[in-house]
Parts: sequence; C-alpha cells; structure tokens
Amino acid sequence: MPLTALLLVVLAAVIHAAWNLLAKRGSHVGPAFVFAYTLASGVLYLPWVAWVLWHEGMAWSGPIVACLLASGALHLVYSLCLQRGYRVADLSVVYPVARGSGPALSTLGAVLLLAERPGLRGVGGLLLVVGGIGLIAAGAPRRAPAAGGHADVGAGIRWGLATGALIAAYTVVDAWGVKVLLIAPVLLDWFANAVRVAMIAPWVVRDRRWREAMRGHWGLAVAIGALAPLGYILVLTALRSGAPLSLVAPARELSMMVAAVLGVLLLREPVGVARLAGCVLLTIGVVTLAAS
Repeated sequence: MPLTALLLVVLAAVIHAAWNLLAKRGSHVGPAFVFAYTLASGVLYLPWVAWVLWHEGMAWSGPIVACLLASGALHLVYSLCLQRGYRVADLSVVYPVARGSGPALSTLGAVLLLAERPGLRGVGGLLLVVGGIGLIAAGAPRRAPAAGGHADVGAGIRWGLATGALIAAYTVVDAWGVKVLLIAPVLLDWFANAVRVAMIAPWVVRDRRWREAMRGHWGLAVAIGALAPLGYILVLTALRSGAPLSLVAPARELSMMVAAVLGVLLLREPVGVARLAGCVLLTIGVVTLAAS
C-alpha cells in the first residue's frame, strides 16, 4: 500500500475511534441522535460540496444514483445498529466485534466482486489484524458495568456482528463508487448522507419529543457530524488513489488500538493481557500491510 494512502487510513482510524467514543456518550438518546449528527454533517460539509460541484461538477447516471441510494441506506442502518449496540452493551465489546468482523467480510467482498488479489504479505497482514482484534474482543471485561455501562456481552456481540456485516456491505458499495464510478469521495459521502437524512427524518420528527431528547446533546452531535464524514472521506480518498480495498479495510482497524488507549484514559476501562496482546498483534498487522 502506498505510504500516503496508509497515512490517510491511519488518520482516519484515529478520527473514527474519537467519534465512536462520542457516540457511546449519546447512545441513550436513540434514533434522534443519529438524525441530529447526520443533519449536522450535511450542513457542515455543504460549503465543501458546493465548491467541488462548482469546480469539478458531477456526471449523473443510473449506476451513480443507485450507488448513492444503496450507500445511504446501508450507512443509516449501520448507524442505528451501532447506536443500539452502544445502548445495550459496553463500547469495549461492540466496537472490537464490529471492527473485527467488518474487514474480513470487506476483503471477501473485494475478492469476489472487485476481482482484487492481495499478495502474500497482504493476506498475512490481514490475518494479523483480524487476529489482533479477536484477542481484544476476547479480553473484553466480564464484569459488573460501571455507572451508565452495561455488561450484556451476548447482546454486544450480536449487535457488533450486525454492525460489522453492514460495514462490509457499505465499504464494498462505496469502493465501487469511488474506484469504478469515479465519484469524488466528499460528494459520495454527502449525497449518501442526504439520503440518510431523507430516510430517517420522517421517522424521528413525527415524535415531537425528539427535541427534548436531544437537549444537552447537540454539542456531541455536531462534533460527530464534523468528525465522522472526515474520517470516512480520508478512507475513500485512499481507495481512489489506488490503494486496494482488501488492504485498506483491515488497515482501518488501527482504530481499535486508539480506542483501547482512549478507553483507558477517558473511560477508565481496565486493560488485560489479551487486549494488550491484541493491540501488539494489530500494530504488527498494520506494518505488514504497509510493506505489502
């Protein structure tokens, strides 16, 4: 993988871990929170989108519209599953399972649908990354939850797997959009985000209590609205620069190590031997991917 692409993916991983910590804090709000940060994303990134459209334009076609609709729908269901998982289980369970199952399925999709063939080092790095995430998931604390936390590991694994499958699905669709249809990453993310807003708005606003539910949480929503698209646009840019999806998807999982560190520093989560070993294995896997 080119060094520039790797740096983009690493930065995206840091951003992804950061906004997921924020999402955990707002998880009890429910779908209204997803609507709020999705709406915030659309407003915050509108100037950039307008600039790109003015200078580069966008060639509309049936496949492009289909890609945007599919991406928007998949990202919306992903966001709702993620928020539900964070609501019923700990971050240290949902996040590693979601991020661990996603790359394996993404790579499978890249091989089957995009005809990518990662080399021996790429496969080895992928296995190290997935194995490291598996160790982190295995080291999730089976303890009574801290204040505001949950210890339903089974629910966390189920929602994590569902989220991981959606990660794999939207990653393959979006890779098709930027690599084959040549949609600019910021345009793909913004128009797909507009689809999400259109789909979730009627569901949320018909309940007039959604504004009350969001009271005190708009700051979190705006922060996620700024960070989440940026991290993903960096990933799409790496893909568009020529980095193969089968290597980008697992390299993104560096966010697991970042999340573990932030969990210790900010959430005071205990770190066992399995989680430390998983972080080391994860780091080796990312280095191996960079050398492939």
